[in-house]
Amino acid sequence: MAAAASDAEEAPDAPLFRPAHPCLDSLIDPPGRAAPAPVPLIPLTRDALDDWLAGQPAARAAWVRALGFRAKAGETCPLPGDSGGHDGAGPDGILVGLGDGSDRWALAGLPRRLAPGCYALDPAAGDDLAPTVAVAWALGAWRFDRYKSAPDTDGDRDSAPPAPARLVWPAGVDRARVRRHVAAVALTRDLVTTPAADLGPAELAAVTRALAAHHGADFREIVGDALLAENWPAVHAVGRGSARPPRLLDLRWGDEAHPRVTLVGKGVVFDSGGLDLKPSAGMKLMKKDMGGAAHALGLAHAIMDAGLPVRLRVLIPAVENMPSGSAFRPLDVLRTRKGLTVEVGNTDAEGRLVLADALAEADREDPALLIDLATLTGAARVALGPDIPALFTRDDALAADLAAAGAETGEPVWRLPLHPGYRAMLDSPVADLSSTGSSPFAGAITAALFLSAFVSEATPWAHLDLYAWAPSSKPGRPEGGAAQALAALFALVERRFAA
Repeated sequence: MAAAASDAEEAPDAPLFRPAHPCLDSLIDPPGRAAPAPVPLIPLTRDALDDWLAGQPAARAAWVRALGFRAKAGETCPLPGDSGGHDGAGPDGILVGLGDGSDRWALAGLPRRLAPGCYALDPAAGDDLAPTVAVAWALGAWRFDRYKSAPDTDGDRDSAPPAPARLVWPAGVDRARVRRHVAAVALTRDLVTTPAADLGPAELAAVTRALAAHHGADFREIVGDALLAENWPAVHAVGRGSARPPRLLDLRWGDEAHPRVTLVGKGVVFDSGGLDLKPSAGMKLMKKDMGGAAHALGLAHAIMDAGLPVRLRVLIPAVENMPSGSAFRPLDVLRTRKGLTVEVGNTDAEGRLVLADALAEADREDPALLIDLATLTGAARVALGPDIPALFTRDDALAADLAAAGAETGEPVWRLPLHPGYRAMLDSPVADLSSTGSSPFAGAITAALFLSAFVSEATPWAHLDLYAWAPSSKPGRPEGGAAQALAALFALVERRFAA
C-alpha cells in the first residue's frame, strides 16, 4: 500500500457536517401580526386530563370525550374553532397526550403527522417541558433524504412529502443548547445512515476536517503506509486489505491549560469480517460499524459549540475491514502502538484492534477523562437490546455520574463488570494477549478487558459498547442510524469541567 500525504485531498461528495441542520428549520420565530396566529398545542398527561375537562365548557368537554381522547403519549385531539381564541381558519387548539409524562418523545411524531402550518406550545405547559418539546420537535422533523429523487414536474413520480409542521420557539428555551444537541444527533444519524460506498475513510476524514474548520480546531490525518512510519501498526493491519487506505484522524481543540478530555471513536466504515467473512445477514448493517466515530464527532461538536473549558482531543481510526491478498489473517501476531503483541483470534473482531492503538495514544497524555465509543460486540446487544449502551469502567464515581446523567436525560446506560476473573480468557500461547480468546462466554466483557490493557489504571476511562441503530421506527427516531447517550455524555462532561 502506497503512503499517502497527511493532508490528503478531501473526498468528493462527502456528507459534510452541517451545524444548522435543515431539521432545525421546523423551529421558527413567532409570525408577524399579519400572519395567521399559530395553532395552540395543549399537552396533557393522563392524570391532568379530567381536571382540564372539568374546566371547559360542556360542549367542548363532550367533544373531547366523544373522540375518545385519553391523553396517551402522542395522541392528538383537535378542538373546534368556536372559542374565539384562534382566527377560525383551523382548530382552536390541539390537545396532545403526554401519557404519564415520562416520555420525552411524546410530541416527536407531530411535525410529520400534523397538517403543515404553524403551531405554538401552550404557555401553561410550563418551562420544564418546553426544552424537551423543542428538541423532540426538531428531531421529529429529521429526515435522511440524500438519495430521494426530486419529484418530476410532469408528475411521473410521486410528489415530495410535505414539509414538516413548524413550531414557534417556546418562550424561555435556551435556543443555542437546543440547536447544538439537535445538530449533534443529526450529524450522528446522518453519518451512520450514509451507505459505506459514500462514507469511506476519506469521506469520514472530510467530515472531521469540516467539523474542525467550523470550530477553529486543529486537524491532522495519517494515511496508508504512513501509519507504520508513525507507529499505528494495528490500525494499518486492519485497514490494509481494503482498496481505500486506512487513516488515523486526530482533532484537537481548546486551551492547553484546560483539563484534557479525549474521545476515541471506532471508525470501521464497513466490516465484511475480513478473511473470517461474515454471512450476508451479519454483513447487511455493517455500514453502521463506524457508529462510535459518528458519536464521537457529534459529542465533539456539542462540546466545542458550548465552549466548554476543556482541551478536547478526538481520535478516530478510520478503516475498512475487507478480505484481500493483503488482509491480516487469523493467528497473525500484531504489534500495537503500546508495544503489546496481540494474536488475532478472529479477523471479524477488528474494532478492538484499532481502538487499542488509539487508546494507547490517548492514555499517553494522562487525560482527565477518556471515553471510547464503539459498536463493538453482539454480546452487548444480546444482554441489553438495541437501545441501551453497555458501560464499562474501573471508576465507580464515573459510572455513577454517567448513570445519573443518563437517567436525567432519558438516555440510560447500563454498567457491566470488568470482571478480572475473565482476563485469563484472553491469554495467548504466543503473544501478550489474544484479541478474542477461545471462550464463547462474556463476549462484551472480554472485549472491554482487552481494551483495558491499553489504558492505565489511574486514567478515568469509560468504554461504551453501543448499537447506533434503530431497528424499527418510533416517534422522532426513525429506523436507521441512531444517536445513543449523546445528551448524557455531554451532561457528564459539562458538569465535570464547568467553568
